[in-house]
Amino acid sequence: METVIADPKELVVAVTETVSCYTVVLHNDDVNTFDFVIDTLVDVCSHSSVQAEQCAYLVHFKGKCDVKRGTFTDLKAIRNELNRRGLTATIE
Repeated sequence: METVIADPKELVVAVTETVSCYTVVLHNDDVNTFDFVIDTLVDVCSHSSVQAEQCAYLVHFKGKCDVKRGTFTDLKAIRNELNRRGLTATIE
């Protein structure tokens, strides 16, 4: 059975959802300060300072937080840089 998509925007949404299915997850640690985590998220993930602060609090109180979504290839560099700077990050 063939599926026909009438609106090209629907196709873009379908492709985007398939491609951007990975997430960088930042995990809590007892080593890094809030300021360091916030500055790192602003620098590496292009977060605003408010967004980075919210992520830092979520990591602190919940143990982890999704900090970036995208393709595995794009996220691998971000995860590696977060890890290089001493944060614990994974791709899920």
